[in-house]
Amino acid sequence: MGPGTLKIPNSLFKDNRKRICDRLVSKNVPRGAVMLFEGGRQEQQYDTDRDIEFQQESYFMWLFGVMEADFYGAIDVDNCESILFMPRLPSSYAVWMGELKTPEYFKTRYGVDRVHYTDEIVTILNQLRPSSLLIMDGVNSDSKSSFEAPSFEGMDQFKIDTTTLYNEIADCRVLKSAGEMEIMRYVNEKSCDAHKEVMKMMRPGRMEYEGEATFKHYAYMKGGMRFVGYTCICASGNNAAVLHYGHAGEPNDKRVNDGDMLLFDMGAEYAGYTADITVSFPANGRFTDNQKFVYNTCLKANKAVQAAMRPGVAWPDMHRLAERTIVEEFIKEGLLINGTVEEMTEAYMGAIFMPHGLGHLIGLDVHDVGGYVNAPPRIQEPGIKYLRTTRTLEEGMVITVEPGVYFGDALIEAAYANPDQAKFMNKDKIEQFRGMGGVRIEDGVAVTKTGSELLSHNVPRTVQEIEEFMNRSN
Repeated sequence: MGPGTLKIPNSLFKDNRKRICDRLVSKNVPRGAVMLFEGGRQEQQYDTDRDIEFQQESYFMWLFGVMEADFYGAIDVDNCESILFMPRLPSSYAVWMGELKTPEYFKTRYGVDRVHYTDEIVTILNQLRPSSLLIMDGVNSDSKSSFEAPSFEGMDQFKIDTTTLYNEIADCRVLKSAGEMEIMRYVNEKSCDAHKEVMKMMRPGRMEYEGEATFKHYAYMKGGMRFVGYTCICASGNNAAVLHYGHAGEPNDKRVNDGDMLLFDMGAEYAGYTADITVSFPANGRFTDNQKFVYNTCLKANKAVQAAMRPGVAWPDMHRLAERTIVEEFIKEGLLINGTVEEMTEAYMGAIFMPHGLGHLIGLDVHDVGGYVNAPPRIQEPGIKYLRTTRTLEEGMVITVEPGVYFGDALIEAAYANPDQAKFMNKDKIEQFRGMGGVRIEDGVAVTKTGSELLSHNVPRTVQEIEEFMNRSN
């Protein structure tokens, strides 16, 4: 990208290719196997000729770093030889889209061993004489969508293996290399800076979408980040209790009022890798006592989890730690009464106020792959059933820590109507918090050999830091 942005070396993708080759060899994949991948396709919007802005398919990006659409790639498992297949474009492309690049250009740009055209795939594969073609075929544990296996004319000439590759490469992506970790630090740093720009300009009277616009502008202008990793959530007031606010039906279009808490969940993307950071702060720069209590409860849960993270710790235990911390603080403040923490845990009281999972793996996808590869099954209990991984933490994982405390009408009313939960609820006290929405404090955290590294470290986090930053800025 431009001056001051992070340069991504081709060695990063070469190392990734070696990682999957070494893994397959260690799993005794038969000699002579070749992996074949199809990159993302350029699509048009519905029945129009308007191109949807292209972003590369994540597995293909991880292996090759290719930015362009309609490529294929092959990797010889035995020697890790890499081959790209580029589309053969018409001469008119040069008029509309720019210079027609040569195979030699792409060989140099992406640091692969060979480049051919996509209409030569069968010819080149026949020269390789693979014992089998390993292709991707599986189901994403977050979206529940099936991965679309590659296809090409003449594919039926080869022995196809659809069972080996998907989980193996997904598992490889879970543990980040040193080069990937450098990108994750960069994208988190710039996303934090963009969040601070938003905090500087937000005040009562502005629209929620001004926060989204400011974030995107700063991330692209200062970080070279053209895309964000997911739909921006810029929620004020009661909207902050809507976990995925900001969608087409609620497009961050409320006016911010004096006294509102803001919950802004945004992460920029660079070279395909994304951050996922949530900041919560008062629109007018000063916390009320109730806002301060909710915020400090959430921050205490966040810090408790980060302090406990290290290799060997089961992620569901971290979710339960966050929930327990929230319940304990609610008991101290008198929102929950007439029982012990253990009794309230059995009644799933924590899930009323934190109805989502604690956090998720992150990398080339905001909800990154591998959460349920080589992992215990999903836990079918309120709240924790939305946890996007049950894995045990390992060095090299990057995961979000995002406890939240919300006063959502639907869940509170359902709890009032449930005798097993209502008996613990101090309704008069809880009603004082209705309408404020909620607080989420979300960080990107890398698991290290002895603990964890906070990647999103450069945003104000304590009540004092936030108030000082906002009042200094405004």
